Amino acid sequence: MLTDAALKALRRKEKSYKVTDRDGMYVVVSPAGTLSFRLDYRLHGRREKVVLGKYGPTGLSLARAREKCIDARRAIGEGRSPAIEKQREKRRLLEARSFGELGEKWLVAAPMADSTRAMRRSIFERELLPVWRKRLLNEIAPGDLRAHCAAIVERGAPATAIHVRDIVKQIYGFAILHGEKIANPADEVGPASIASFVPRDRSLSPAEIRIMLKQLDHVATLPTIRLGLRLYLLTMVRKSELQDATWDEVDFENAVWTIPKERMKRSKAHNVYLSSQVLDIFIALKTCAGNSRYVLPSRYDADAPMSRATFNRVTYSVVEQASKEGLPLQAFTVHDLRRTASTLLNELGFNSDWIEKCLAHEDGRSSRGVYNKAEYEVQRRHMMQEWSNIVDAWVGGQKYIPILIPPSIPLLQLDPAL
Repeated sequence: MLTDAALKALRRKEKSYKVTDRDGMYVVVSPAGTLSFRLDYRLHGRREKVVLGKYGPTGLSLARAREKCIDARRAIGEGRSPAIEKQREKRRLLEARSFGELGEKWLVAAPMADSTRAMRRSIFERELLPVWRKRLLNEIAPGDLRAHCAAIVERGAPATAIHVRDIVKQIYGFAILHGEKIANPADEVGPASIASFVPRDRSLSPAEIRIMLKQLDHVATLPTIRLGLRLYLLTMVRKSELQDATWDEVDFENAVWTIPKERMKRSKAHNVYLSSQVLDIFIALKTCAGNSRYVLPSRYDADAPMSRATFNRVTYSVVEQASKEGLPLQAFTVHDLRRTASTLLNELGFNSDWIEKCLAHEDGRSSRGVYNKAEYEVQRRHMMQEWSNIVDAWVGGQKYIPILIPPSIPLLQLDPAL
C-alpha cells in the first residue's frame, strides 16, 4: 500500500511504469515524471480504465484519490461506468464557460471542509454572482477584480474582500485544471493590495470609548444597531453569540441571558448577568423586534438574524465620522470591544477569575482551570453593573470610583452541626 513518502520517492524512467496501491487503484509514472491515479475494471463484458487524477499540490492527495477510487467502484457495482461519466463531466465543464456556472461547479466539486464550503458559498452568492454571473471567464480582468474588492473594503468589510479574491483565484484554478486556456486574474491582485489588518490585540482607551459611543449617535444606521454595539461592550460576548441570540434565552425577571451550549465556543452553556443599563437595552430591542424570535432580526426578514457584516460597516462608519471631526479614534472591530472590557476591568483591579468567567474562558491547561469551577454569580452581577456605571461616567465626562468587592458577597461558613 502506497504512502505519501513512497509517492514522492518515485522517479521517472524512460518508459511509463505502474505502482499498485489498494482497492485496484494504481499509480502510473510517466517519462515526464507525472504521477496519475488510475483504476482498471470490467463492466458489461468490456474492459475499461478511468484516470482518477494527478498527484500533487494542484491535483489529488493520496487520501482523496482513494476516496475517488471507492466512489468509482461503487458506481461499477451499480452498473455505471466511471470512465463514461468522467467524459460526460468534462464535456459539461467545457460547455459551461460562464463565471457563475464554473463557480457553482467549483463549490460542489472542490475538496474543503463543510464549514468552509458554507462560508464560501455565502460570499460567492452575495458578492460575486450579482456582479459576474453571466460574464465569460475571459471577460473578467485583474482591474475588475481589484475594483470590486476595493468597493467591498470601502463599505467596511476588508476580510470579505480578501475572501472574494481568494474565491476568484480558486474558481479560475479549477477551470484551468479542467482544460480552460485562460489567465487567472487573481494572480495579479495580491491580498496586501486589497487590505491589511491591524494586530489582533487592539483595546480601546476610556477616551476612545467616549468618542466611539458619542459618534455612534451620529452615523447613519438603525437604532437597533446602535444598541447592539453598546451590548457588545457592556456584556463582553462574542459576535456570533449576540447576533444569533433569541428571546427565549433572555430572562428579564432574573436579569440573566443564558446562551445555550450549542452556540458557545466551548460547548458549555454560559450565563450573562445583566446590569440595569443592559436590561434597558434588551427592553428597547424587544420593543423593536416585534414578533421576531431573534434579538437582532434582519432588516429584511424577521425570521433571520442580522447580517454578519452589519456591525463591521458600523464600526467603520464610526471611525470615519470621528476622523471627520478630528477626534483620535483608530480602527477597531467588534471583537476589540470584548477585549477592551476585559483589559480595562483587569486594570481597574477586578478579580481576574470573575472576568474570565464573564468571557466564558476555561483554562484547562493549568490546575487553576481544572479546579476553579465556581460561577461567581453575585460577584459577576456586581462587576457588570459597575462596568456599565463606569462606561456611563466616561461618556458623561464624570469621575466614578468603582467598588471592587460586592457588599453582599457570600461568606463561606462552617456547618454548626459539625
